[in-house]
Amino acid sequence: MSEIARLMAQLAPQEGVNDTHLVGVRMFRGSQYASRGPLCYSQGVLIVGQGKKRVYIEDQTFDYDRQHSLVMTVPLPVECETFASIEEPVLVLMVDINLVQLNYIIRLMDEHHQIPKDLNESRQSGFFIADSTEDMDCSVIRLLQALQSPLEAKVMGEALVLELLYRLLDSPNAAPLYALSLSHTRLSRVEKALSYIHKHYGDSVEVDTLAGLVNMSPSAFHRCFKEVTSSSPIQYVKKIRLNKARELLQSQKMKVKEVSTQVGYESTAQFSREFKRYFDQSPGEFARL
Repeated sequence: MSEIARLMAQLAPQEGVNDTHLVGVRMFRGSQYASRGPLCYSQGVLIVGQGKKRVYIEDQTFDYDRQHSLVMTVPLPVECETFASIEEPVLVLMVDINLVQLNYIIRLMDEHHQIPKDLNESRQSGFFIADSTEDMDCSVIRLLQALQSPLEAKVMGEALVLELLYRLLDSPNAAPLYALSLSHTRLSRVEKALSYIHKHYGDSVEVDTLAGLVNMSPSAFHRCFKEVTSSSPIQYVKKIRLNKARELLQSQKMKVKEVSTQVGYESTAQFSREFKRYFDQSPGEFARL
């Protein structure tokens, strides 16, 4: 077991998501193979210490493992497959992207004339793969070590997350991270619209409203939205509603009709059909698990 995997294992004693002593940083442990299935990834960085995960985004497939980290510049509904076993569980460090921290680093880089000159404005998808480097691994180890102690996490944790973000910005594929920080880019505009969707998914969400929110024409907004998320706005909203519904059924033990209404469906029958089509089981079956 590598040093990174050993430190991660200590921070993830339980199956699933484990909180750490630092807000916005969590550890995931999975000890069995999980077939391809839908879920929603938050805006953040996923660094694997052991095992492998495969992500399906529309017609694209990506693996992230010990040598490749997954960076989600916006929250995205995806499908995920997990490769793990009891003998070799998958271990993943999950670090939320804090836009205040990101903006701070990029502002300093700009002051020191360290912003890359060849950023490709067309590469503004909502995710990218960052290859592991020696500097990145050293940053990850320092963060994992600090997370072992509540005091060290409080004293040094934020600075170590800043270091991690700085290393990611040095990645050849980091153009979407820079785009996220700049207010005039297509990605940052779409990110603003996504934030609105996640706050108002239970309400009626119209494409014209979202386009107006980010000062774009509906046609231009639809095109940029698809470029960033690989999904249309309507498809995205539906997937977010269904993922939120699954969370409510799992954590709140609410009735199917109540969940249907809360996530924005007028028809419980339609909600049940779309839930079963998306998750391959009805909401009632899922609630009984």
